[in-house]
Amino acid sequence: MSIPGPGGQGLQLTPFRGLRYVAERVGSLAAVTSPPYDVVVRPDGLRELETADPHNIVRLILPQADSPEARHRQAAETLRRWQADGVLAPDPEPALYVYEQRDGPTLQRGLIGALRLSPREEGIVLPHEEVMPHVVEDRADLMRATAAHLEPLLLAYRGNGNGNGTSGTSGNGATGPGTGGAARVIESAIRREPLLSTTTEDGVDHRLWRVTDPADLVAVSADLRHHQALIADGHHRWATYLRLREERREPGPWDFGLVLLVDTARYPLRVRAIHRLLRQLSPDDALTAARRAFRVRTIDGPLPRALETLAEATEAARAEPGAPNAFLLAGDGRFHLLDRPDPGLLARTVPEGRPEAWRTLDATVLHHALLDHLWNVPDTPEHIGYIHDSAAAVEQAERLGGTAVLMHAVGEDIVHELARQGIAMPHKSTSFGPKPATGLVLRSLTLG
Repeated sequence: MSIPGPGGQGLQLTPFRGLRYVAERVGSLAAVTSPPYDVVVRPDGLRELETADPHNIVRLILPQADSPEARHRQAAETLRRWQADGVLAPDPEPALYVYEQRDGPTLQRGLIGALRLSPREEGIVLPHEEVMPHVVEDRADLMRATAAHLEPLLLAYRGNGNGNGTSGTSGNGATGPGTGGAARVIESAIRREPLLSTTTEDGVDHRLWRVTDPADLVAVSADLRHHQALIADGHHRWATYLRLREERREPGPWDFGLVLLVDTARYPLRVRAIHRLLRQLSPDDALTAARRAFRVRTIDGPLPRALETLAEATEAARAEPGAPNAFLLAGDGRFHLLDRPDPGLLARTVPEGRPEAWRTLDATVLHHALLDHLWNVPDTPEHIGYIHDSAAAVEQAERLGGTAVLMHAVGEDIVHELARQGIAMPHKSTSFGPKPATGLVLRSLTLG
């Protein structure tokens, strides 16, 4: 996306002094990393990270204590202690960071930096999902306590697709110096010895390079000012950045937020679904109510085959008249396909005044027709869990006696279409990736 903001200023990514683990003070760099905070959902996954190394970053992003206040205070104390003990240390000078992830054939590269914050109406950073206020409040309390950005958001923009650093035309027809400059800087950096290199337990290789050369920084700045970006992952943290900036009257480090910017013309992102765990709704009750307005069929497993059937049903529904919605329910040891929702139910429950692309989203129909109307399930953490991994959702549903609602991924074109119109999708509608590992570089707001 290449539409500059007001005054021709689009994305403004600035260097910062990265706060990083000192390799000699930890077991390994891989052992101190974590997935993003909202991906670590299983208690066994949290315990595994905590025991991988006493300094694992999960102790900062998901501290464990008896109350929210105690958790945030503990995280702040832990961060201060690790810095005092030399476990974490700031880099000597401000820099942008080239970050590479390689997972088999999948390769992603981007730039980590401090991005100037801008509200939605400026059209520079586009959210595409609604946020849950209690999550924003929790992240805000954590950021206030630690005075740090502990994990980068994932933002997607579309460059011109080449890395030669020559002038060219951006997507809005504008021509200017530096087009392709960010790609050229990245390609130049990866030819050097990396600042760090590690392979995490999931088999993903991670490498990081520092960019400090003034000419390179100017080239990146000149390039990015022609572009806008889509929030691919991190809506709650972006909303938190904006809230905390509003609390401060004077300009300063809170005017910027830690992000990873990826040019999807060069490195396309994957779009996956986020599934729902209905902790207190049994599969029997869910199916009984759903049958009043959906076609319900029990289908064959195992899970991969059931998910294939869900994908096939979704594609088939899109080619037929009526609502293109399908869901997979699990929790009783079997899989149940819900599709062909009653048009009358949708007319009564799905809000008017929104584009058809929004009204027919699976997440829209799930929340308004199923959760709110047929199942009467409140959207609170006690009742609904949001889980990225389908197997984890099924396992937890079976253990709790609840219901897993497995979703099909939204098309990326729909995400961009709605974001450009300023229409927010229901929260947790998409999962873009690969997501950056947490713990490779932090931003302390006391360092700038």
